[in-house]
Amino acid sequence: MALFSLFLASISFLAYASAQLSGSVGPLTSITNKKETALCNVVDYGAVADNSTDLGPALKSAFEACIDGGLVYIPSGDYLLETWVTLSGGSAWALQIDGIIYRGGTDGGNMIYIEHATDFELFSSTSSGAVQGSGYLYHIDGNISGPRILRLYEVTDFSVHDIALTDSPSFHFTMDTCTNGEVYNMAIRGGNEGGLDGIDVWGDNIWIHDSPAENILVEDIYCNMSGGCAIGSLALDTSISNIQYRNIYTWSSNQMMMIKSNEGSGTVENVVFENFIGILCENFLFLCILLTYWSSQTAAGGEGVTLTNITFSSWTGTEANGALRGPVRVVCSSTNPCTDITISDFAMWTETGDTQWYLCESAYGSGFCLKPDSGSLTSYTTTTTVSTAPTGYSAPTMAADLATGFGTTRSIPIPTIPTSFFPGATPISSLAADIYH
Repeated sequence: MALFSLFLASISFLAYASAQLSGSVGPLTSITNKKETALCNVVDYGAVADNSTDLGPALKSAFEACIDGGLVYIPSGDYLLETWVTLSGGSAWALQIDGIIYRGGTDGGNMIYIEHATDFELFSSTSSGAVQGSGYLYHIDGNISGPRILRLYEVTDFSVHDIALTDSPSFHFTMDTCTNGEVYNMAIRGGNEGGLDGIDVWGDNIWIHDSPAENILVEDIYCNMSGGCAIGSLALDTSISNIQYRNIYTWSSNQMMMIKSNEGSGTVENVVFENFIGILCENFLFLCILLTYWSSQTAAGGEGVTLTNITFSSWTGTEANGALRGPVRVVCSSTNPCTDITISDFAMWTETGDTQWYLCESAYGSGFCLKPDSGSLTSYTTTTTVSTAPTGYSAPTMAADLATGFGTTRSIPIPTIPTSFFPGATPISSLAADIYH
């Protein structure tokens, strides 16, 4: 199982982006055509925007009326979701959430669960629709095992965009065994606690922009006060290939990128991490754990995941304290070393103090403390400390960093979707509010 975790994603069904995608992504039918086929307004099925009437039954009934094609519509207003909804099947349909949905129930699982659908779109036409999970009511007692906000399972030719997901009790958005999807122009804001992932995805041919897996492109991502980006935890029979992350901005996060496993088997290959900017990352800024152990993961068995042909290029910015947590940490299995690892054009420096260190273990390739592959792959450990800042480490910041510091014991306000997800870059596609209004 491959897990990609990130916190903010920034068109729909045009020709696919080149990079690592393998074909076109997004829905096959336009919103206009779906709306012309059928319009299923939840209000017509009993929904009331009073934040007290359960939206669940009305949403399920509206979906069943549009399951063969159409637009399920939640108008502006405040709605309470007490019973979770499973929307199973359907083709050429869309869910338009222009209102704000508030969690009212306490069941586990998924508040909104969409499965076995094709040609599907979930969005807000105003770019201000949202789901408020009020997860702090769980987290205040140290509980992160409540429901997810949104899960897609075996969904193909789809998009999710222009929606805000806030303070989920558990994960915010999960895509499981999905294909040909696009996720963009989203704002996800969660509690300051590990395990409250923003976006988790495993599937094929997924484009996350302005998050066994293959052919994944993640670009124009803005993470702040989060766990940053990660691949893992990897376990048995891992099959990850053709992955590209590019234009990733990280502010005060635990790490910029992390690959993690504990034993396991299979492969991770042909992966590129390009053009990362990190500002004031608090722990490992560049925490690339290519290893047979990850302290937070139960051992999976196996001889370790094989990692090869992984490239890190064009990284700039700062870590909080390079003497405590250095920006380069590549730790691989002593019995199954990593190969063909490349670190180039990498310029990071410490915000505190005047030294930083690099750690490499059983990793072969080029750059920093990596050993060149001479044909004999043996275990080794090398730590290098430097006291001179690299040239060109200074990096631009976002014009307006998102508000943070909400903790886990009080309500987190719903964010506004940003107009940019990477310094100097406009979103790849316009906000829906600019298209529909």
